[in-house]
Amino acid sequence: MPDAATGRRRFSRGIVVSVDIDATPEAVWAVVEPVERHVDWMHDAVAIRFTGEQQRGVGTEFLCDTKVGPITLVDRMEITEWEAPRVMGVRHTGVVTGDGRFTLEPIDLGRRTRFTWAETLTFPWWLGGPLGALVGGKLVLRPIWRRNLRNLRHLVETGSD
Repeated sequence: MPDAATGRRRFSRGIVVSVDIDATPEAVWAVVEPVERHVDWMHDAVAIRFTGEQQRGVGTEFLCDTKVGPITLVDRMEITEWEAPRVMGVRHTGVVTGDGRFTLEPIDLGRRTRFTWAETLTFPWWLGGPLGALVGGKLVLRPIWRRNLRNLRHLVETGSD
């Protein structure tokens, strides 16, 4: 797909990871809802800075300093969905573009939660084109996000950082 600004091709990659957490969706949401605290469980998120007064709900905009190996970038995001305690969606509008979604599904009669993180990301040509999308998505980001979800599960289940 061509980039609107440069006309150069960009390459998309879908990534989905899930984890089951021994806590209710409300308890998981209490940890996920404060966007600024995502750095507590996301290994690749270094810092989050809001670009306006709003810090919760649809329309919230923020910058996330992201570091994956030697690559550092500022991920510009906007919250596009907010249905407590079930869904949080974002749109990426920086160097890497696309859409992401956290879904919290009650399991085991609502005593536990299946947390799913789905992203469709588009990489610019200079991040490797289709090979960058494949490597960046499947071989690099998926394992990092699985680790992030293990961090989230630990944080929720133990109540500690």
